[in-house]
Amino acid sequence: MPNLTDYIEEYLKRMLALSSDKYIEIKRRELAGKFSCVPSQINYVLERRFSLERGYLVESRRGGGGCIRIYRISPDQVETWRDLISSTSGEKFESVKVKQLLTRMIEEKVISRRESSVLKAIIREEIYIRSGLNREQACKLQRSLFSEALDELLKTGY
Repeated sequence: MPNLTDYIEEYLKRMLALSSDKYIEIKRRELAGKFSCVPSQINYVLERRFSLERGYLVESRRGGGGCIRIYRISPDQVETWRDLISSTSGEKFESVKVKQLLTRMIEEKVISRRESSVLKAIIREEIYIRSGLNREQACKLQRSLFSEALDELLKTGY
């Protein structure tokens, strides 16, 4: 017997299927009202049923009632982004290539321009050099922070 989580999931999937865009935009509070539940129930559904592993990318915008975009991505895209993230955590961390990756992610609407700006701030070398770290330590910290931040962005955005 289906429960509320199943109904919410089915509703969102139906909306995605009917959408002419590659995404849907919802308001957490309005959706919670439609299903007579609390907004945290919507968060639960998005976190559990619309994860990157299941082929979805959820972008959350704070303010304005909790606007959320849900993108349906093909399985090969999920693997591509995972591969790209893991490549940024390898020994060679080149900020030029990372900036190219961020540009592509904006073009494909995987991340917003604002999110890209935050990630670019993380890879600015001056910050690490001013902190007194040697080049190798700075690169290691830079790579680690960037990978973690990007990984979090590609998960559900809460």
